[in-house]
Amino acid sequence: MTSKSILNTLRTGILALVLFGNPIFIASSFAQEPAPAAAAGEAGAETPKAPEAHTLWHRIKEGGWVMFPIGACSVALIWLTVDLWMRCSAKKLAPPAQVAQVQDLFRAGDYVGAYQFCKNNPSAFGDVTRVTLSYVGEGHEATENALFAELNKANAVISTRINYLSVIGVCTPMIGLTGTVTGMMSAFATLGTSGVGDPSKLSAAIGEVLVATASGLFIAVPAFMFFYFLKNRLQASMHVVQEVLQSLFRKMPYEHLKDAHVGEEEFFAAVPNWVAGGGETMVAHPA
Repeated sequence: MTSKSILNTLRTGILALVLFGNPIFIASSFAQEPAPAAAAGEAGAETPKAPEAHTLWHRIKEGGWVMFPIGACSVALIWLTVDLWMRCSAKKLAPPAQVAQVQDLFRAGDYVGAYQFCKNNPSAFGDVTRVTLSYVGEGHEATENALFAELNKANAVISTRINYLSVIGVCTPMIGLTGTVTGMMSAFATLGTSGVGDPSKLSAAIGEVLVATASGLFIAVPAFMFFYFLKNRLQASMHVVQEVLQSLFRKMPYEHLKDAHVGEEEFFAAVPNWVAGGGETMVAHPA
């Protein structure tokens, strides 16, 4: 073997080592080969179908008819939560701009102007201030009683809305339980007619049971959480409103406001007609 032939043999070996020993070449070679499934498909073999993915709509359909009232409860839960979150804010109950304006009117002694301002700018703070001002002519005790009565009224209006969250939290598990009962009835009816030979029908009925129960609990848990959270938020905000109102009516000059009529409310009580008309003393007998 000549030196030229030895050199050609070495070149051929190095080239083969570079090509077939390179990982990229090996990967590309395997990538170019048809996959076993594709090869089988070319040969006429059938490939198994991929399992159908369950979407949210499929889950809702599995839940049955109870998903409609549960869906309505979920919409009501979102609406009440957002609405009450804004209503329970201290800035919503006692807007800082209104508080500052009423304080300036109180400093100037313009109680009639403060009454008119609160009437034209309704809020929890404005309504309580307006009603309380209408009692200042009757003394300290009557004014204080009116203040706390109006505070309780404003608190009760929002608390009633918050209680609806508790109603949703109680009712949705019961609705889900109703779906559980109807689903079990359907499952036993299927089992009685077709036996265990058709497990797909039985599994559909059992799926309705599980989806209905889970959906009811899924709505009830956040409903109770928001119920207690908003209740505490309202209580904290009402304390802020109460402090602002007490600072307004503290040191009120009741001696100068005796028998004054600040508000626009009409008084219906009058002197008895027998005293005003004939001037004779008479005794009123019940009918």
